[in-house]
Order: sequence, then C-alpha cells, then structure tokens
Amino acid sequence: MKSTQNAILVGAALAVLTGGSPAWAADSVANSQQGSGALEEVIVTAQKRTQRLLDVPQSISVVGGDTLEQQQASSFSDYLNLVPGLQLVQSSPGQGRLVLRGINTGGVASTVATYIDETPFGSSSGLANGGILAGDFDTYDVARVEVLRGPQGTLYGASSLGGVLKFVTNEPRTNGFALRGRVGIETVDNGGASYAGNAMVNVPVTDTLAFRASGAYHKDAGFIDSIGTGGSKKARGINTSSVSSGRASMLFKPVERFSLRLSAVLQNIETDAPGLVESDPLTLNPLYGNLTQSQFVPPFVNTRYRVYNATLDYDLGFATLSSSSSYSTQKQALRTDVTNNLSPLIQAVFATPNNLFLGQNTNVTRKTQELRLTSAKSDLLDWLVGGYYTHEDGLIFQQYVPVVPGTLTPITTLPLLAKVNLNSAYKEFAGFANATWHLNERFDVDFGGRHSNNKQEAKQTGDGALAGGPSNFPLATSSESVFTYSVAPKVKYGNDAALYLRVAKGFRPGGPNVLPPGAPAGTPTKYDSDTLLSYEVGVKTQSADGKYSFDLAVYHLDWKGIQLFAVVNNFGINVNGTGAKSDGAEFTATVRPVEALEVAVNGAYTKAQLSGDTSALVGGRAGDALPFTPKTSVSINGDYRWPQGAHVQPYFGASMRFVSRQSGAFDNTFRTTYGRQREIPSYNVLDLRAGLDFGKFAVEGYVKNAGNSEGLTSTSGIKANGFNIYPNGAIGTGIIRPRTVGLSFSAAY
Repeated sequence: MKSTQNAILVGAALAVLTGGSPAWAADSVANSQQGSGALEEVIVTAQKRTQRLLDVPQSISVVGGDTLEQQQASSFSDYLNLVPGLQLVQSSPGQGRLVLRGINTGGVASTVATYIDETPFGSSSGLANGGILAGDFDTYDVARVEVLRGPQGTLYGASSLGGVLKFVTNEPRTNGFALRGRVGIETVDNGGASYAGNAMVNVPVTDTLAFRASGAYHKDAGFIDSIGTGGSKKARGINTSSVSSGRASMLFKPVERFSLRLSAVLQNIETDAPGLVESDPLTLNPLYGNLTQSQFVPPFVNTRYRVYNATLDYDLGFATLSSSSSYSTQKQALRTDVTNNLSPLIQAVFATPNNLFLGQNTNVTRKTQELRLTSAKSDLLDWLVGGYYTHEDGLIFQQYVPVVPGTLTPITTLPLLAKVNLNSAYKEFAGFANATWHLNERFDVDFGGRHSNNKQEAKQTGDGALAGGPSNFPLATSSESVFTYSVAPKVKYGNDAALYLRVAKGFRPGGPNVLPPGAPAGTPTKYDSDTLLSYEVGVKTQSADGKYSFDLAVYHLDWKGIQLFAVVNNFGINVNGTGAKSDGAEFTATVRPVEALEVAVNGAYTKAQLSGDTSALVGGRAGDALPFTPKTSVSINGDYRWPQGAHVQPYFGASMRFVSRQSGAFDNTFRTTYGRQREIPSYNVLDLRAGLDFGKFAVEGYVKNAGNSEGLTSTSGIKANGFNIYPNGAIGTGIIRPRTVGLSFSAAY
C-alpha cells in the first residue's frame, strides 16, 4: 500500500402521503392538475433560465415534488423507476455512484454532476472519491428533481459527461403561511420496524421577506444478518441506517426587480454495515440461502452534507444579473471490516491473533462563485454569458487498525501497519456563453461554449509496515485547459411539438499522479481529461388538450481517453486508456384518458461497451458491456383518484419496474476464467399504494417491492492480496431493500 490511491483501491476491493390536496400541496410542482383532466405544463431551469420542458432541445426527465412524496421517494434508490436510463450502483446509503446512458467504468471520479439549486456538490477531481459520493439529498419539500442527460459541459462544466441531477427546492413565499407534516411507520422482511417524520413551515415575515424551513428523519431497520460464518460474530439486522436532514431558506424581495435568497442545507446519513450480501461468485445467489454478511468488526459509514448558498437576481431591464455564492462540505467517516482478508497475514508475520479494520476519512470543502447575465425574452435572440470559479480542498486519510478479536480494543503490541494521508487542491476558472437564435416562428438554433482552466496539486505522506515505512512523496501538480460546446437546432410544430438535434461535448478533469520515489522512467506524472461527444435526436409532443405527452430521444455517445487505473510497481495510478461507445434510446409517455386516471410509461435501451482493452487491474476487454448498464429498463406508473366532490377522496396507485440483466464490475480473473464479465440477473420490482384524502389530512398505506425481488445493485469484494475478502470465497453483492410495508399519516394547516 504505497499510495493513498492504491489504498483506496484496496479499501474498495475489501470491501406517507403528501396528498395532492390543493389546500397545501401547491408548494410542489405537480405532474398533474387536480380537477382539470389535463397534465400540467412542466417548467424547468435546465438551461439556467425558466423554460417549458417542451422548449428545451435536449433529453430531460422531471419528477415533481408531489410525486416524490406520494410515492414515499426520499432518496436515489426510491425514484429510479421514475427516470428512464438512470442507474445507481450502491451498497450503503450516502455512498453511491450515479450512471446515465451507461457512462461508467468504475474509478474514483464522477461522470454525473449533482446540483442542489445553484450549488454544484461534491468533488470535481479524481482525488477525493467523488465518483462514489454523489449527494443523495432528502427530497421532502423539494419542487422537483431535474435529470439532464448527455454531456452538460457548456452550462454545468466538469464531471457532467453522463449528465446532471439537479434538486430544485421550494422558495419561501410571501403570500401565505403554510404548515404541513407527515409521520410514518413500516416493517421490512427479515427486519424490524422503521419510522420517519417530516415537517415544513413557510412564514411570510413581511410583504417583502419570507422564511421557509423543513426537516426530515428516517430510521430504517436492517435486514441482513451475521450468522457466525468463518468465526464471525452472530447478529441480526446489522445494516440499520438513519437519515436526518434540515433545510432553511430566507427570501428578501423589496422590489419586483431584485431578490436575494439565503439557503442552508444540512444532512447526516449514518449506516452500520453496508447492504451487501455474501454471494456465490459465479451464480450470485446468496451463499448461505439467506441475506447474510460475515461481521468480525462492526463496520459503519457516516456521511455529513453542509451546503450554504446566497443567490442574488437583479433585473436590469435588458437582462438579469445573477450571482450565486456557495460554500459546501462533504465529510465521510467509515470503518471497513478487513479481518478475513488481512488478519491471517498479520498473524503469520507477527504471531498475534487479531481482527482488523480499515478506518477512513474523506473530506471535501468547496467554495464556488458564479456570475451570469441572462437576456430578457426576445423574438430574435436569447442569450446568456457568465463566469465560474471553484476552489476545492480534499483529504483522504486511511489507517489499518488491528484489534483484539471480538472487541474494538486496539492491539498496542503490534507496530504501525499503515497510515496514509492524501491532501489535494483543485481550482478552476471558466467562462461560458449560450444563445438561442429564433430564425422564425418555427425554427430555433441553440448553441453555446465553455472554456475551463484548472490547476491541481496533491501531497501524500504515509508510514507503516504495510506501506513500506515512512514516506513523503514529492508535490504533484497539473494544469489543463478544456473547451466544450453544444449545438442544437430545433423545429417547432405549433405550440405542442418539437423535433431537435443536439451535438454536445463534455469532459471530466484530469489531474496529477502522486508517484512513489523510484517510479520507472516514463511513468506519467499526470493524466488528461477524458471527453465525450454526444449526438442526439429527439422529439417532444403533447396533445392540445393536455391529456397526453410523449418524449423520445435516440443517441450515440463517443467516449475518448477514458480515465482508468494502471499499476507501476504494485502502485495504482490514473492513466488515459481505451475508449467506449454508447448507443441507445429513451422514452416517456404520460396519458390522462379521464380526469381521475393518470398513467406514465418510461423506458430505456442502452448498448454501452468498451472499444478496446483496459489494463489488467481494471479487467475490461474490447466489446465488454460497461458495468451496471442494463440493455433494457421499463417502468409503468399508474394512479387513480376518485373524482372530486366527496368529503373523503380515495385513491390507489401502482408502479412496476423491469431491469434486464447487466454486467457487474470489471473483474480480470473472472473474465480470463470464463471469457466474459460477471452478469447480474434481470429483476422486477412492484410497488403498491392506496390512501384516503380528507383535505386537511390524509392516510396512506403502501408496499414497496411487493414481490420481494432480490435485485442486485453492486458487486464487490473480489480476492485481494492473495486472500478472500469474505469467508468461503464469497463476494459481496449490493441488494435492493426487501418487501417493505408501511403506513403514513399527513396533515396540513
């Protein structure tokens, strides 16, 4: 373990109703309009100006806040079925990788950028584990979630190769007091009871000043047991987790042309053991027939989000000046059980029985500033120009700690095994512009560009018997400039249909390699950004009476210079390697044939595969499918609400999602042995819900994963250092939550 990046690889290997009552749900952006029999027009801010979804020439999915709450969807894993082509690779809450259109080869840098309102969240570099730490913010009292597919390099910059997931929160309102809340309880198969509570208040302080705050708490029971395999502890429900969050926002609008919004978001995600099941490495079936995981040392993952933002808008007449200033932190502390993997080696060398864990802290502190000038609406040219700056400080600290078997008491008679620090800094300046030229009433051309310049540095120190003794690596630096662009002509057919073509380029920053002393000549001191060029054709349409809408996008993605890992003297570094291509299509169809019924169907077809071989450490070969990318996924959502008129309004709904088989993480040993990558079986998930709406309060019952599907979400724990990560040669597979039955009660004032 001669570097923190290498240590990161080792560590990874070891590894209730919200109702819809018009009296109080008006804060959310609804997908449907009560009593009209028509779908409500969807408004988005994808191009950093307010637009109809129909007018944006790119593929976007929007999930309204009311839908999220009615479907009890508070995290990424809850609303996958509402977004075609979105996948989540996850084993623990708060520690997940978002994948859009198959753009994924693993690694530590993200390909999908996460935003909360105007704030980019997480790490832009490949030095702070940003790829597996996407910001999974609680969705209670959000206006909507926007998912922008394909590269978004022009307006959103770095690490948006696959797209952007953007949380849009509700603004404070000066026109009325609002208060609502929700409590719920549920049970999970093979586990105990879970409970949750949510609350929101909106207070108009004056005609020009308003305050809004919301809070949420979820305690989820575990459903995985440790049964004593290989001498491990016996325990039930070891993967318990909890989420506590709060948001507060103040809006000051003294005159119509000026507004200032101050916001704060705080969220803690605490998880005991990860949601991994020990499985047969070939069949991926649970190795012991049940959902089990061997636990020698109790693991945990604790994640903390803190986001503070000030957004100012000033209408100058010809244009609006906007300023967004943000400060955010993301801190993760974890303890990973590596007993089965490394304790035999420690005992053989030092003759000391032991259990062993890897302790790790990953911290990212980020300051951003964006200024932009957005033109007033014009019949000829709409334009936007802006500048962007970010400064990010990253830290990864790792230490192997031997403990007395069956306890957390450190063994002090052993020497220091390994302790590694990696400090990094990332600075970026960017200028960008976007314009829409209206050639006539029917034909528009949208085009834009962004020039980015980043500078990075990294410093690593380490010590310990497994780290090769004391080390103080030279300061590693890098800098690069990247230009991205987009061009999108669009033809409108009246006010209800549009056909567009979009060509866009995105990038993921390169960076420095922290090289050990004595690295062979020619070892790259840095790696370059990888780039993705997208070609997309799409159609958007809705009926004149608003009873149905249909979106379809077909695309080809060319990914070049993919950032991968290579090995130099058993030392992991980042390099630019092979390319990949992704071809596919996505669609969403929504219909309301009668006032009381709404049905939505969405689906995606994705063929994403490598164009050439990767390094042996990565384990991919030309033609291999990119990991965790099902060729086909289809979701159906339906809701029926009895017509208005009665004092009590019953409703019921159902959602079903089908996910075809997909490849797991690249595995060179498995690929060499069997001539293919490991395959994850297809699965179906059925959710049911029903409730009674009394206007001011409502009650709902629901069943998630009614068929108790054992869909898999990740593969990990391949053999490392000559020892198996889990007893009996098992590997760890992430699994979706089993059948969950719940009841919730909500009220509003």
